[in-house]
Amino acid sequence: MTNSYIALDLETTGLEARVEKITEIAALKVVEGCVEERFVSLVNPMRQLGERITELTGITDHMVKDAPVIEDVIGDVVRFCGDLPLLGHNILFDYGFLKRAAVNSGLEFDREGIDTLGICRLFMPAALKRNLTCACSFYGVSQSAAHRALADAEAVIALQDMGHKRLALEAGEDPLRNPI
Repeated sequence: MTNSYIALDLETTGLEARVEKITEIAALKVVEGCVEERFVSLVNPMRQLGERITELTGITDHMVKDAPVIEDVIGDVVRFCGDLPLLGHNILFDYGFLKRAAVNSGLEFDREGIDTLGICRLFMPAALKRNLTCACSFYGVSQSAAHRALADAEAVIALQDMGHKRLALEAGEDPLRNPI
């Protein structure tokens, strides 16, 4: 299992990357299990935010009105990510939005993904919802501000760690014992 990756979370105006826009990006560069750098930015979607999105995320039109547009930050995001795989909860959602923004700006953005949703499918009871909030509750991972990109990216790192420990235990290994 890889210990170096970009923990990624986005907030958006909706669910469909073809028509909706990014409102917030958080990318945390994790190297050998430690967060070394952070890229966090609000993004101006150039449209009014829906009431439901503001209720869900706490992000308001006032907060994004002076933020950069995606075309002004996508190059920085692509460079920040380097060649590291992307870690996220339902990572294809976030990747789809970033990939579209990169392609629209003439940039390549092909990355491997690590999805904490897979951990949830392995270990959570089928009757439970497996969204990030429910997964964090099930695993006892605290979320400082659900549906804010930075807090969610931090939560995904904790879920990944919990998944590694659970897999190690099931394989009969001691997840707290590291070779010296």
